[in-house]
Amino acid sequence: MTHPSDSIPVITFEGSPFRLHQPFPPAGDQPAAIAQLIEGIGDGLMYQTLLGVTGSGKTYTMANVIARCGRPALVLAPNKTLAAQLYAEFREFFPENAVEYFVSYYDYYQPEAYVPSRDLFIEKDSSINEHIEQMRLSATKSLMERRDVVIVATVSCIYGIGDPVDYHAMILHLREGERIAHRDLVQRLVAMQYTRSDIDFRRGTFRVRGDVIDVFPAENAELAVRIEMFDDEIEHLTLFDPLTGHLKQKLMRFTVYPSSHYVTPRATVLQAIEAIKEELRDRVSYFYGSGKLVEAQRIEQRTRFDLEMLNEMGFCKGIENYSRHLSGRGPGEPPPTLIDYLPSDALFFVDESHVSIPQVGGMYKGDRSRKDNLVQYGFRLPSALDNRPLRFEEFEQLMPQTVFVSATPADYEAKHQGQVVEQVVRPTGLIDPEVEVRPATTQVDDLLSEAKRRISAGERVLVTTLTKRMAEDLTDYLGENGIRVRYLHSDIDTVERVEIIRDLRLGEFDVLVGINLLREGLDIPEVSLVTILDADKEGFLRSERSLIQTIGRAARHIHGKAILYADVITRSMRAAIDETDRRRTKQVAFNEANGIIPRTVSKRIKDIIDGVYTSDEERRALHVADAPAEYFAFDEKTLAKRIKKLEKEMQEHARNLEFEKAAAVRDELFRLRQQAFGADQHGSGS
Repeated sequence: MTHPSDSIPVITFEGSPFRLHQPFPPAGDQPAAIAQLIEGIGDGLMYQTLLGVTGSGKTYTMANVIARCGRPALVLAPNKTLAAQLYAEFREFFPENAVEYFVSYYDYYQPEAYVPSRDLFIEKDSSINEHIEQMRLSATKSLMERRDVVIVATVSCIYGIGDPVDYHAMILHLREGERIAHRDLVQRLVAMQYTRSDIDFRRGTFRVRGDVIDVFPAENAELAVRIEMFDDEIEHLTLFDPLTGHLKQKLMRFTVYPSSHYVTPRATVLQAIEAIKEELRDRVSYFYGSGKLVEAQRIEQRTRFDLEMLNEMGFCKGIENYSRHLSGRGPGEPPPTLIDYLPSDALFFVDESHVSIPQVGGMYKGDRSRKDNLVQYGFRLPSALDNRPLRFEEFEQLMPQTVFVSATPADYEAKHQGQVVEQVVRPTGLIDPEVEVRPATTQVDDLLSEAKRRISAGERVLVTTLTKRMAEDLTDYLGENGIRVRYLHSDIDTVERVEIIRDLRLGEFDVLVGINLLREGLDIPEVSLVTILDADKEGFLRSERSLIQTIGRAARHIHGKAILYADVITRSMRAAIDETDRRRTKQVAFNEANGIIPRTVSKRIKDIIDGVYTSDEERRALHVADAPAEYFAFDEKTLAKRIKKLEKEMQEHARNLEFEKAAAVRDELFRLRQQAFGADQHGSGS
């Protein structure tokens, strides 16, 4: 049934907790794709493939499948940028449900390592983004509390986190009228790794003022809870703004979740300490027996320090290296991960699966080679090897019902899929670009004339080369011939890449030359021509999947065309051309049968590149007209640093009782968080 809400229809389905905000009904191939995927899920198919071309609305199809099935979902993206885009889109489709973001919380990470050839030990060094850590904790909280959950994650979801059983055992349920000793409540918060801080009150801390205990939940961004005691009874529970102290809402009950995924009950910690001591004895005797006295002394000194910290504090630096003992798992067993927190009937969507699946497969071996050195030279116990990402076969065993989503599925999908669901017709009516093969011997001069023709029509051109040197030389040549051109390759940092793509869309220049950065996830509607130089040089950059993905960059323009410069037609070229022609034929037939006239996609720049805005009008739309212009070109890392700096400023003003200044900084902080992570910041309480 449908409910009007802010002029966007809200669709609900019987038995489903999701409320889908549907700005437009499914169109093109979407209705058939949604029906087929749901039928496959209902029939118990473990693996399906959604073969969706660029611009066909794959995210919208996923949202419809999730809403109609009414089951929690995990969406895996190949990188943080695509994850952020998906997160923002799902929040638009499900603003009333729990859409969560689970990516690596490190702004900077230097893993612990040892280089034997130089006798060089590198200490672990990292900078944790507190806001992303809060979002990770919010994700596991949502999975434990509700069914209407969509989690967008990167490959970090296959890395070990705390055991869900231990994590659940440490949850603190508070109820008005409940009897609990004041001292016991404080001890319980300390055991959950909350820090007592009567002055600097921030996320993951608590403060005590007589019979009043204030707790700032670790998974909450905006609100804290006040526990008012009378003797040994909880008299009142209230949500309040920790900055201003304003009371927001009285509660009958509240659940406080642990401050870390690695929190462990005291009894389990004591058991783990004994197991670690036993392993240490075996390891020291092994080193002495092998004549490795330095290694024996090193492992004993380092481990005994950690044991003392565990005994006194309940945690230590690098506690994740003892996760096998803390979780009670045997040697070689897979570590607990986010996937262990999912309910058994969850759905799993692998976006850009031709990239994501190999990425998951490659994580284990790189991690293992680094840790082998640490264990061999006495820096870590052998059990540290079990603090690792999942092996691919372990990941496969944990995968719930899965839908692979890609325009170019790989061999893995083909081998496992129960059915392929095609979504090649776009709601806009746009068809795949016409593909033409021209001789490589005259490719540069031909490109020059083609580019001039497109530029005169106000359109943009993408050019892919095989090497960085060629990209730079071609850029110089085109520039000398009056073409406004830039190049893009891996030596260019993230901020500049974003600016280059933004400037292309704005018409600051007309031709962009690149190597392999013009494939998945880059949609520039103004581009009408894609040219691929040396298309017959068979290899990774000129494989069937790479060619199809690159050709697809011209699919958002009504005059889209792709030119492959080659002297011979390779197997990959033939396969890519045939597949593009097959899709094009189907799209044309659909348009003719339904009287659809194709139209070029029109997108604001912020829809393509999150966080980059240009005009005063767009800034005013975000209520940040007075913000410095440089804010709008920040990349993810710079934005995170700026957010952290503002958080410190806000706390400093609050400590100095400068509440007006603190509130102004808080508002600026909120706007920056919106820019980085989408809509409102998980401020829900109970």
